[in-house]
Amino acid sequence: MAAAWVRPSPSLREATQRKLTKFSELRGKPVAPGEFWDIVAITAADEKQEIAYRQQLSEKLKRNELPLGVQYHVFVDPAGAKIGNGGSTLCALQNLEKLYGDKWNSFIILLIHSGGYSQRLPNASALGKIFTSLPLGNPIYQMLELKLAMYIDFPSHMNPGILVTCADDIELYSIEEAEYISFDKPGFTALAHPSSLTVGTTHGVFVLDSSNCLKQRALEYRCCYRFLHKPSIEKMHHFNAVCKPGDFCQQDFGGGDTACLQLDSEYVYTDSLFYVDCKSAKKLLAFYENIGPLKCEIDAYGDFLQALGPGATVEYTKDTSNVTKEESELVDMRQKIFHLLKGTPLNVVVLNNSKFYHIGTTEEYLFHFTSDSSLKSELGLQSIAFSILPDIPEGSAKTSCIIQSILDSRFSVAPGSVIEYSRLETDVSIGENCIISNSYIITKAILPAYLFLSSLSLKINGHLKYSTMVFGVQDDLKKNVKTLLDIKLLQFFGVCFLSCLDTWNLNVSEELFSGNRACFSLWTARIFPVCSSLSESVTTSLKMLNAVKNNSPFKLNSFQLLSIEEMLLYKDVEDMIAYREKIFLEICLNKKHSDLEMS
Repeated sequence: MAAAWVRPSPSLREATQRKLTKFSELRGKPVAPGEFWDIVAITAADEKQEIAYRQQLSEKLKRNELPLGVQYHVFVDPAGAKIGNGGSTLCALQNLEKLYGDKWNSFIILLIHSGGYSQRLPNASALGKIFTSLPLGNPIYQMLELKLAMYIDFPSHMNPGILVTCADDIELYSIEEAEYISFDKPGFTALAHPSSLTVGTTHGVFVLDSSNCLKQRALEYRCCYRFLHKPSIEKMHHFNAVCKPGDFCQQDFGGGDTACLQLDSEYVYTDSLFYVDCKSAKKLLAFYENIGPLKCEIDAYGDFLQALGPGATVEYTKDTSNVTKEESELVDMRQKIFHLLKGTPLNVVVLNNSKFYHIGTTEEYLFHFTSDSSLKSELGLQSIAFSILPDIPEGSAKTSCIIQSILDSRFSVAPGSVIEYSRLETDVSIGENCIISNSYIITKAILPAYLFLSSLSLKINGHLKYSTMVFGVQDDLKKNVKTLLDIKLLQFFGVCFLSCLDTWNLNVSEELFSGNRACFSLWTARIFPVCSSLSESVTTSLKMLNAVKNNSPFKLNSFQLLSIEEMLLYKDVEDMIAYREKIFLEICLNKKHSDLEMS
């Protein structure tokens, strides 16, 4: 979470509920010109992800869950090297040009980056981060609907251009009733949120020009002198990005509500989304068409925004400390982008009464959906959202989260756990801080604390199959080792992975891993059994986990085994959506019967 102050804010709650209500009124209805986005585009990493996104958008439109009369697109990255969200932005501009010619220059466009594989929140890996479900709304909101709702006021005060955002964050803000956020200045315009210095080290930080600020209000329009990407605290001080408590003038807020701003310590202004005007977007497109296919990752924030503002210098282009993979072309590409954008203004919309939440890891997901009273209050998140379940202890109900699921009367759940799109039919006891997704349990089961369990439908050689990934919520699926001898450095549910392989009677070899044989990780380990039914898949994966926890043998070498990487290649999106729809219809029928009985 990037919000530095966690006390719930009544003004944020009121502003957020107004936006949700306004969006709800547009769902399933044609929008008037200028009332909403002309185009909503979502980026995808590959063709499988593109197909999955298109299928889900189609289903949403059929069910009247989105405003109508809008062009919804999915733009896939070209095959080959990873190009980052900056590269995806450039590709999206090219796709818009192909589809609309010069007409796209007159459109109000929302571009949502959702091209990752969500390795830190794998229940979003199959269907995408932008389709992550929220305990909110009827039908259940996903991140896409929430994004559209939170940005509901933007299109009517925006010049033609593109608003760029990511799929796994939430921005909440409150301003005066008569005010609105305008995106009408040349160049780039970014939102800025007050945050702690610690939060600033993992985000972009604005060095604001102090000459155009007389006094601070909930909404300010400022110029950015320089943009720092994931700077150290020392660097923030060096470039005068740090604000002091005495800088803030609280009496300027309408209604006197400053509940989310306890500025008793130093703070900085951090980034979230940004807007690019048409002139700048056309300049980026011309650059991309001139250089040809990208061979390195470009960061839309680190590589675009650091080039902006009068204080920008070329030094950052050589700093690769925040880069996950350093390609030889990266520095050269950064320098070209710097010289392309140098002199372009970076305007900043400072939202002093705002919060920015990130929901991209298992830890963040569990915290915000179960324990975080601030987000639950401000966004109106529910502990039980569109589900059928028995009476459970009051304490558990308040601190667990159940989304579109059907649970048996003998079910129990410990605090801090999230269950989504699942059916649990018998004595099932779930420990604390678990994530249970898209699963079906028909036998008695005790699920240990900190368990991650998520099932996928697969289409293998034309046959419908199932596989369930299971591990600890704190396991690092992205951690990789270079040699088979270092496999012992990986951990599965807190246990040495080498010991786990011995328990499962699996031999260590390159064939045990999918994909790139230059590195090995839990993400590419072929350890998850393929089964003929969803319930059998869950039961089998739980057996392999229990074998590790109890140090008792459970042979996996008789099963066809897949890695998570391979599951995503074989995923059957249509069947996964059908399973969720079946649960949805049963809940609707149950609620209809309940309403009739009450009447």
